[in-house]
Amino acid sequence: MTDPRSLFDLSGKVACVTGASSGLGRRAAIALASAGARVVGVARRAEALADMKAEIGENAASVAADISDRANMDRLANDIATLFGSPDIVIHAAGLNTRQAADDVTADGWDRTLAINISAPFFLSQALVPAMKSKGWGRIVNFASLQTTRAFPGGIAYGATKGGIGQLTRAMAEAWSPHGITANAIGPGFFPTELTEAVFSDPERAQRNAQQTCIGRNGRMEDIDGPLLFLCSDASAYVTGQVLMVDGGFTAK
Repeated sequence: MTDPRSLFDLSGKVACVTGASSGLGRRAAIALASAGARVVGVARRAEALADMKAEIGENAASVAADISDRANMDRLANDIATLFGSPDIVIHAAGLNTRQAADDVTADGWDRTLAINISAPFFLSQALVPAMKSKGWGRIVNFASLQTTRAFPGGIAYGATKGGIGQLTRAMAEAWSPHGITANAIGPGFFPTELTEAVFSDPERAQRNAQQTCIGRNGRMEDIDGPLLFLCSDASAYVTGQVLMVDGGFTAK
């Protein structure tokens, strides 16, 4: 019998993490590197990526790029692969929430939200999947949301993309899991990140959200580590097409 602890070992694996410059993307990069993976962080802010690399050390590299630029997706995939080799794992943590009310949604805000939140995860995965197929092993982890199944004020564009992520994850699994590539999603609750700054800057609002969970608190950054390592490792070899809510039971109530 395989030692259960070895199931989470990512030694020898290469991971690509979008949105690695901050928030849960940065935390994902650190967690994967701690489990033995070599990590390539992708984001627009080169300076923030440099900070991430400095924290992780020699097992981290970065590519400063705009993932919403579909015309350059193949070049981006090539730039990622030249650093440590073609990724075995891809984490789509980059996200945008314009927080525009339905009556105020602009075409530009809508298009930018869809480009980053749902188009980029598909097209970057599509560009990286051939190498995963050749190895017969791959892990794709999308980032879903409470808004994958819930409607929040000012979240119509963001919620549309996160609802789409649920279906995209299932469709990726249907297409690519026969080749040894699992596709799953993590659905974070309220974590203190740049994307949720408006929530955590209001202590009363943050407390109300905490009270809506079963556990009674909002997320801490370390709460994402275990679920992420599970979905990125051999521990989840027979799990695909699923959305794992890491929300303290927010969606259970």
